[in-house]
Amino acid sequence: MPQIKSRLRLLTAAVSTATALAMALLLTAAPANAMTGGYVALGDSYSSGVGSGSESGSCLQSPTAYPGLWNSAHHPSSYRMVACSGAKTTDVNNNQLSALSSSTGLVSITIGGNDVGFSNIMTTCVLYSESACIAAVNQAEAYANANLANLLNVTYNGIRSHAPNAQVVVLSYPVFYQLGVWYCVGLSENSRAKIDEGINLVDSITKNTAVAHGFTFADVRSIFVGHQLCSGDKWLHSLNYSDLTESYHPTASGQSGGYLPVFSAAVK
Repeated sequence: MPQIKSRLRLLTAAVSTATALAMALLLTAAPANAMTGGYVALGDSYSSGVGSGSESGSCLQSPTAYPGLWNSAHHPSSYRMVACSGAKTTDVNNNQLSALSSSTGLVSITIGGNDVGFSNIMTTCVLYSESACIAAVNQAEAYANANLANLLNVTYNGIRSHAPNAQVVVLSYPVFYQLGVWYCVGLSENSRAKIDEGINLVDSITKNTAVAHGFTFADVRSIFVGHQLCSGDKWLHSLNYSDLTESYHPTASGQSGGYLPVFSAAVK
């Protein structure tokens, strides 16, 4: 009998321990994901979908941008598109973060291009000389090296404080030009190479900052190779004088064939 009682006590203790462990696991369950906590798309025109068609509203949001396509394919519990054409990091901080909450499960963002002046660079490069183009990119690179990481830090801290349980996916910008193509008209090869250099710098700073915050960096640059400007199957709009807004933005194919699969692969 003493042995039986001892075994019963051991069994009771084991059951109690297992129950406690199970409760602990329940209380420390994985953070909400997009299916249960909802998905919020932040950022600028590359996330709002400028150039992909069917844009509407003052922010030029399109259902054919990668966030809308992902939402249609995966049906999260909720979906909010607050990305806005022309947005800088300060616009995200002031106008977009309120869409997040502790129940948000997934956040995506492209940001930083407007902070360093992508639009002004392309205007200068198209309208003025090669030397003016290179000077504009140099100025933007100096600004990016001095300021972009700090600007992103503020935005990324804001995202985490507003959505503490979310997976945050930070997407890159595609490099605009395929180089070494003799038949490519318009900007000089030196200007195109300099613009690509500037984009790579922004993406590099963005990647390093995102990773430092524990965010997922989703890099679209490699998937856009062969689909850049000066390539045969473009996923980017070239300069369009009839609709300047869409110039240098992904087409519908760029969103569905480029951004969407890279984003989908990054979502856990």
